[in-house]
Amino acid sequence: MTDDKLILILKICITLGVSLILLGIYLHNFNETIETMGVIGIMISAMCVAFGMALSLPTKMYLTFILVKLETEKHE
Repeated sequence: MTDDKLILILKICITLGVSLILLGIYLHNFNETIETMGVIGIMISAMCVAFGMALSLPTKMYLTFILVKLETEKHE
């Protein structure tokens, strides 16, 4: 796998993670169906936020590491 493909996959993971976080916030604050579900609804919105955080945070660190490494190799 080339670095370009890996960077693309990581960017997709970040986008998916941020989208899940935003979906969880929307469900928790603005969706009436989730509110009427009670605890189950809260769990659904919390799981969206949790999976979004799990997808977005580690990939940001790894993507930053790869980009710094590529920039260092470019200047050598």
